Amino acid sequence: MTSDTPQAPSDNPAELLKQLGTRSIVFVGLMGAGKTVIGRRVASMLDLPFIDSDHEIEAVSRMTVPELFERYGEPEFRALEQRVIQRVLESGPQVLSTGGGAFMNAQTRAAIAAHGVSVWLKADLDTLMERVGRRSGRPLLQTADPRATLERLMTERYPVYATAHVTVLTRDERKEVIADEVMAALETFLCGQGQGAQENAV
Repeated sequence: MTSDTPQAPSDNPAELLKQLGTRSIVFVGLMGAGKTVIGRRVASMLDLPFIDSDHEIEAVSRMTVPELFERYGEPEFRALEQRVIQRVLESGPQVLSTGGGAFMNAQTRAAIAAHGVSVWLKADLDTLMERVGRRSGRPLLQTADPRATLERLMTERYPVYATAHVTVLTRDERKEVIADEVMAALETFLCGQGQGAQENAV
């Protein structure tokens, strides 16, 4: 389900939680999309735990993500990331923010589909560049032309991100507004899905 047009905020978090059940809300998207900021806000609105998969990986490995990339390379990092996300998903409901490459792993996507509801925070190139420029330590952007690298990542990853259950457009707007739109999109997806399931059961 895509929500490129803003939706009214959810006014029924209890029903949303009921339909969510033991599943987790999983934020996916490129670096700079706001997965952690919006994820924390949505978790607070639903009174659910918030988990950042990168932080979990760092806690398990006792190394930072850039250190892991440098020492072991991206394939080893992705294998660890997959195991950590799989473990975290077994203890829902919660709100989980994932790294930009996590959803590209087919096994991780399958685990998220089985144990979660995925939310793609979709952003344009200018928005992402403005945001990632505020933070160093992005291993994949340690290149001569970070903008071209980010553009390439968008081309590669956006078709896969588009398979997420819910898509919400993120932009230069207050986090409260984007979080409200995520809640509305989740309510439409979950409660519509729940109603359909009930109707089919009758």
